[in-house]
Amino acid sequence: MSSAWLLPEHIADVLPAQARRIEELRRALLDLARGYGFELVMPPLLEYLESLLSGTGRELDLQTFKLVDQLSGRTLGLRADTTPQVARIDAHLLNRAGVSRLCYCGPVLHTRPGAPHATREPLQFGAEIYGHAGLEADLEVQELALDGLQAAGLAGLTLDLADARIARGVLAGVPADGEQLQAVVAALAAKDSAALSQHSRAFPAPTRQALHELLGLYGDESVLERARQVLPRSELVRRAIDDLSWLVRHVRQAHPRVRIGFDLADLGGYAYYSGTRFAVFAADVGEAVVRGGRYDEVGAVFGRNRPAVGFSLDLKALSSHGSPRTPNGAIRAPWGEDAALRAAVRRLREQGETVLCILPGHEHEAQEFDCTRELASVGGQWVLRAL
Repeated sequence: MSSAWLLPEHIADVLPAQARRIEELRRALLDLARGYGFELVMPPLLEYLESLLSGTGRELDLQTFKLVDQLSGRTLGLRADTTPQVARIDAHLLNRAGVSRLCYCGPVLHTRPGAPHATREPLQFGAEIYGHAGLEADLEVQELALDGLQAAGLAGLTLDLADARIARGVLAGVPADGEQLQAVVAALAAKDSAALSQHSRAFPAPTRQALHELLGLYGDESVLERARQVLPRSELVRRAIDDLSWLVRHVRQAHPRVRIGFDLADLGGYAYYSGTRFAVFAADVGEAVVRGGRYDEVGAVFGRNRPAVGFSLDLKALSSHGSPRTPNGAIRAPWGEDAALRAAVRRLREQGETVLCILPGHEHEAQEFDCTRELASVGGQWVLRAL
């Protein structure tokens, strides 16, 4: 028989020190998003499966836990991503004609971890703009993401940019079924030249050449100029490259210390994203800490095909990186029935101080909080003094 205290693989309790760091990050990011004009929404953890997976593709389906609703007999899903829910809220509950800026923070559940040591229960924070098709919205979510990571104390940030329209422009008009296109996209993402040659051998020669050129289009801003020279001169490709150039120029103005790179063959989420997409990496962190981009088709299944752009990140993963904010030292106080003592403790807490009342018999126990001051009786008055 297994031990009662064991948890499922890649599921873990969050202990006090990390929980405090996560909560500080959650508050900081939500306050930052509010400063940009984003409104907080709180979708439910589970929904009917057809609503939860509408328009999201096979990958999210495989990541979603399913169960049967005992009230209706219908299949429910535990959300693996919050964006489809926010799209539903924008389309059906808010139903605004203009721009909606929405943010959220809550747990999601994955059937399998996204990386070898990742949790299957990320705490997902995200921000999304609905109703504006212009690059101004793309720029706003990128700047919010970068501001949030810098507020979390992450250093050495790199913004990695791509655009789903480039591959679509290269593949436009090519006679291929969905399975074949999926294999080509996978080969591009893996930078597997041999597999790319195999799966595209029936394509026209100019398309095969452009696909192989895509494999080498990664690096600094010079990539965009090379792309203009070697990729097909289609309107879709030209517009995508122009948009990336515009974003680079404006991001650099606000975040001159952030490195900017490109990988035009990076097609993660190819079936989901409709335009620019981005990831943010930090020094000494192997995985991207933020992913986002434009996904204008996300609301179509809900009857409102509105422009949409946003990003998300895992607060649990983020809490392991960066420089935690140095908290104010706590105050240690004795426990007692003295009315003046109890009033002094309440007054300090009202001022935002952390006051630890030491319970009788536990005067020598170590505390989670670092106490730098104590409340002591001096001349009949309760006063603060350094420890």
